[in-house]
Amino acid sequence: MEQLKAMEAPRHLGKGLMILSAILTATGQLFWKWGHSNLWYMAIGFICYGLGALLMIKSFSLEKLSVAYPLMSISYIVALFYGEFFLDEPLSIKKLAAVALLGIGVTLTSYEK
Repeated sequence: MEQLKAMEAPRHLGKGLMILSAILTATGQLFWKWGHSNLWYMAIGFICYGLGALLMIKSFSLEKLSVAYPLMSISYIVALFYGEFFLDEPLSIKKLAAVALLGIGVTLTSYEK
């Protein structure tokens, strides 16, 4: 029994991997946006996106689908801020309200007692 407990993943590892996957996915897409005229940026984008996909698969093996998958919506939040900071896309109150609602929804769907 002790060996089984030692082999179990930490309680929130699957969730953490999914959050990291969401960040890498959004980062990969940012590099694709920049890479339309630069093949190096395209390559970096594919690497980030691919790593994100691998982490997503690992997360699914550790966490319930109904808990892990909603965390991918964090990529929308990351992309919104990437747009603001790297692409000079303006943030509006409506966009910030949408991010807040997404955050509330993700928290409610991924929280388990």
